[in-house]
Amino acid sequence: MIKMIIEQRRRSLGGGLEVGRVLPFAKQRMVGPFIFFDHMGPFDLPPGVGGQVDVRPHPHIGLSTVTYLFSGDVMHRDSLGYEQAIRPQEVNWMTAGRGITHSERFEHARVHGDHLHGIQAWVALPAEQEETAPSFSHHAGIDLPQWDHDGVAGQLIAGSAYGLTAGAETHSPLFYAHLDMAQGAVAEIPGGYEERAIYVATGAVEFAGTRYESGKMLVLGAGASRVRALERSRVMVLGGDSVGERYIYWNFVSSSKDRLVQAVTDWKAGTMKLPDADDAEFIPLPDEPLPTLRAAR
Repeated sequence: MIKMIIEQRRRSLGGGLEVGRVLPFAKQRMVGPFIFFDHMGPFDLPPGVGGQVDVRPHPHIGLSTVTYLFSGDVMHRDSLGYEQAIRPQEVNWMTAGRGITHSERFEHARVHGDHLHGIQAWVALPAEQEETAPSFSHHAGIDLPQWDHDGVAGQLIAGSAYGLTAGAETHSPLFYAHLDMAQGAVAEIPGGYEERAIYVATGAVEFAGTRYESGKMLVLGAGASRVRALERSRVMVLGGDSVGERYIYWNFVSSSKDRLVQAVTDWKAGTMKLPDADDAEFIPLPDEPLPTLRAAR
C-alpha cells in the first residue's frame, strides 16, 4: 500500500545550480529518521566553472548528513579537519551532533569539467544523542556491501537490510540502499521497519499496478514489498524507526526549539568554528524568522 506520493520540487542552491527537494514535505516531513532528501542534478559543470557553484562553509546540529553520488566528484572539508573527496558509489557520513561546519566544493570540475548526479540525505539523531560529539567517516569498498541477482545490482549505503550491514555507524534502526534495476527486474523492499519509502532517481517503475516516473518518492505502508522496473532504473530504498518529533530550521535539526534558537545565535555570533582549510567565507543565516519553525513528524 502506498501512503503518499511525493514529487521532487526544484530548489535553487545559488550559482545556477538546482536540486530536487523531496523531504521534508508538508504532509510527510520524515520517513523514519530521514528528515531531508535532495536529488542533486544531473547537471554538467564545464571546465573552469567558477566558485559560485560551490557550497560554502555552513553549520549543522542534531543530524547526520549522508552524501552518495551516481557520478561526479565533490570535495568535503569540515571543522574537525577532515578533507575528503567523494566519488561515485562512495559515502561521506558526517554526524553533526552538538555542532559542525563543512563545505562542499567542485574542485575537480574546475579543472576537468564534471557530470554531477547524486543524493544528499539527512538522518535525525535520537534525542539522547543530539548533543553527541561531531564526527566524520568516509566509506567505500567492503563498507558498502553489494549484490547482483536477477537484474538487480544493489549497494547498501547505510544500516541493515537484505541480510547485510553497511559500515557507517548509525544511531537508530534504519536502512538505505541503491538499486540499479534492469528493465523487467523485480526488487524486494526491506521490511521490519516502522516507515519505508522508495525514490525513483532515474527510469520508471511499476508498483501495485501503477507506473511511477523518476522524481517521485513513494511512502509505503507495512504491506508493500516489491517494485518492478519498467525500464532501466535507479531506485533508492530507505526507511527506519521513528525518532519522534523534530524541528528544522535551515541546516539545524533538533527536538527542542530552544536548541535551534541557540544554534542560530551561535552562527550569527561567529562562535561555530569554520574548517581550517576553508575559512575565508561562509553562508550567512537566511532571512527567515524563527517563529515559522514547524515540527517534523
